[in-house]
Amino acid sequence: MMKQALLAAIGVLGAMPVLANDTMAEVKTGGLVYVQTTEVEMTSEELFISSERVEVNYVFHNGTDKDIVSYVAFPMPDITAGPDVNISLPDLEKDNFLGFSVTQDGQPITPQLQQRVYATGIDMTDVVTAQGVPLQPFSDATAPALEKLPEDVLADWMSRGLVYDDAYDTGNGWEHHPAPLWTLKSAYWWKTTFPAGKDVKVHHSYTPSVGGTVAMTFIENGQPTEYAYETYKTRYCLDDDFMRTAAKLEKASQDGKGPYYTENWISYVLTTGANWGGPIKNFKLTIDKGKPNNFVSFCGEGVKKTGPTTFEMKAEDFYPERDLDILLLVASE
Repeated sequence: MMKQALLAAIGVLGAMPVLANDTMAEVKTGGLVYVQTTEVEMTSEELFISSERVEVNYVFHNGTDKDIVSYVAFPMPDITAGPDVNISLPDLEKDNFLGFSVTQDGQPITPQLQQRVYATGIDMTDVVTAQGVPLQPFSDATAPALEKLPEDVLADWMSRGLVYDDAYDTGNGWEHHPAPLWTLKSAYWWKTTFPAGKDVKVHHSYTPSVGGTVAMTFIENGQPTEYAYETYKTRYCLDDDFMRTAAKLEKASQDGKGPYYTENWISYVLTTGANWGGPIKNFKLTIDKGKPNNFVSFCGEGVKKTGPTTFEMKAEDFYPERDLDILLLVASE
C-alpha cells in the first residue's frame, strides 16, 4: 500500500462525491487502456499532474520477433446526470470535453471517438439520437431539445429512466421540465502497430476535471469532522501533521492573520497500467500544487520536493494497486 506523502506548503488534487450545493465534484480520468497482454510491456511512464494539465509520456516495448497490431484506448470519464449532480468539466459543450490529444513517436494521432448513452444499465444511444437530442447531458442544447419532445416520447423516456421531471416553484407556481438522467460513456481509440523488438513512445495530455468546495470540510474548529475526515484519511492519507497544519490554517484565517483555504480534488486512474505486460519498469510521478502557500496530501512512497511547488515520486517495477487521489488546500487571493 502507498504511504502518506505530506510536505509543507504543498498542493492537493483528488476525488470525492458531492457533499453539498457549494461543492463541485471532479470526475476520474486516467491513462491508456490496452487489452491485457504479455507481449507489450510499459517500460516507462512519466506522469505530470496539476490542476491545469495532465501530461503523460509512455515508452512501450514489443519484446517479440513479430509486429503486433492492436488497439489502444483512452476512456473519458463517465458523465452521469441527475437531480443532485454538480460536476466540474473543462468544456461541456465539446465532445472532447477534456481537450484530449495524443502523439506516437512524435507524430499526432487523430483518434476515433465512441460515445454511448446508458440508462438503467441499458444502451439507449439509438433512442436518444433518433430524437435529435445531444448525447452530452449537460450541453446547453440538451434542455431545449428535451422540451421539444412529444408527450408520448417523454412518457416513454421517463419509463426508461432517461429523463426525470424537474419540478420547482420560482414564485409563479410549479414548473415541470424534463431533465436528463442518463450516463454518457466516451472513449477515444486508435489502431496502432508495436514493431518487433522496438520501443514506441506515446504522449497524451488533457485538462483534468478539478472538483472542490468552498471550505475545508474535513476539519472544523480544529477538530476532525464526522462526515468527511474518515473518508479523507483513507483516500488522501491524512496524518496528524497534516491535521495540525490544517488547524493552524483554519485558526489564522478566523483570526484574520492568514488566507482562507478551500479544497480542490483531482483523481487519476493508475490501475489501468496493470493491463500491460508485467509491472511498469520505471514510473515517475510529478505533482504541481500550483502556489507555494498551497498544501497537498496524497498516498505515495518516497515522495520528494523538487521545486517550490513540485513533488516527485519514482518507482521501479511499479505495479499500481490503487488509483491516485490528491487533496489540494488552496489559499484564497
